[in-house]
Amino acid sequence: MAGGSEELKLLGAWASPFALRVKLALGFKGLSYEDIEEDLGSKSELLLSSNPVHKKVPVLIHNGKPVSESQIIVQYIDEAFAGTGPSLLPADPYERAVARFWAAYVDDKLLASWLQSFRGKTEEEKAEGLKQTLAAVEHMEAAFRECSKGKPFFGGDSVGYLDVTLGALVAWAHAGEKLYGFRLFDATRSPLLNAWVERFGALDAAKAVLPDTDRLVDYAKMRQAEAAAGAAAAASSNN
Repeated sequence: MAGGSEELKLLGAWASPFALRVKLALGFKGLSYEDIEEDLGSKSELLLSSNPVHKKVPVLIHNGKPVSESQIIVQYIDEAFAGTGPSLLPADPYERAVARFWAAYVDDKLLASWLQSFRGKTEEEKAEGLKQTLAAVEHMEAAFRECSKGKPFFGGDSVGYLDVTLGALVAWAHAGEKLYGFRLFDATRSPLLNAWVERFGALDAAKAVLPDTDRLVDYAKMRQAEAAAGAAAAASSNN
């Protein structure tokens, strides 16, 4: 992998889709980096000093300078290493703006409602989350049709910014199906995205980064058990 004299460190967590997004971008660009796994239960001084505002992963440290927030990091990587590997953002300003719009939509609408569909505190909240998720999937299906122009990826013939943004959710989409029996993209509701998921997941750069589905399922079950135990302890202390 290329990297030259550039020093790149990624502060992340293996299961974080946001850290996975950065790993995908670095992989597709062919950049080498030091992968530093953070313990989110006991955050390092390096993380806290590198991202003092949000105190979250991922953080990319490039020659000692930290960059935070996954979508901003991916854009930074594409610009800072413009001569290395393929360009992720479109060259055309309008197409670039469209890609950024849909990337924000992925996090603000699709991911948020999908999480609500199984994390909601009431059945009504979960049902509303599912309703919003299905609407978001419909919009993303239309976005793929518009951006891909009949080609294999959002970026056209090759992976682009939107592929990386949504691709970080592919492993979790498979895990969510195993956990909750709900397929985020399927052949009936979203045939284009359903085919894209398989196409993206088969890429060598994606296979090198995306975690094993069963490992994610075990991790999610462990986190659910921890949350349930915490809630039970809180309830008993209030009695």
